Amino acid sequence: MRHGKKNNHLGRTASHRKAMLSNMASSLILHKRITTTVAKAKELRKYVEPLLTKAKTDDTNSRRVVFSYLQNKDSVKVLFDEVSIKIASRPGGYTRILKVANRAGDNAEMCFIELVDYNTFTTTSETKKVAGKKRSRRGSGKGKGTPQAVVTDTATATEEKAAE
Repeated sequence: MRHGKKNNHLGRTASHRKAMLSNMASSLILHKRITTTVAKAKELRKYVEPLLTKAKTDDTNSRRVVFSYLQNKDSVKVLFDEVSIKIASRPGGYTRILKVANRAGDNAEMCFIELVDYNTFTTTSETKKVAGKKRSRRGSGKGKGTPQAVVTDTATATEEKAAE
C-alpha cells in the first residue's frame, strides 16, 4: 500500500529538496519560464501554486509566509508587484508544463514550466488559416473546381523576392 506517499522525493534529502524547490520557485517567478525535468516540474507546480494564490492578498502576513518559502527578497517583490496583478482574476492553474525533447546526456524527459499569463509563444505566433470553403471528399464536386487560396510563409516569400 502507498499510504502517505503523495510527494516525489526526487532522490534527495528533505533539506536539499526544500532548498531546490525554493530556488526553482524563485527562478520561475523572476524569469517566468524555466527548463527542468518533468518530475521536478510536477513537484514545483505543487510547491509554487499555493504561493501564487497566497500572493493575491497583499498584506504583511502573506508576504512573510511567502518569504518563508522563497527566501529571496527580489522574487517576493516581483511576485507581489507584477505577478499577482496578472493572476488576480484567474481562479487557479497558474503554471503550464510543456514537454520538450529528452536531454542529450542521460535521456531524461525535459520540459518548460512557465507562468500561464506570461506565455509569449502563443501570443506572437498566430496560426495561419487557409481562406475559402472547407473541402470534403464526399459529394459529386460539381462547381467546386476552384482552387483554394494558399497562405505562404512570409520568410519564404522574402527569400523568393531576394532570389529574383
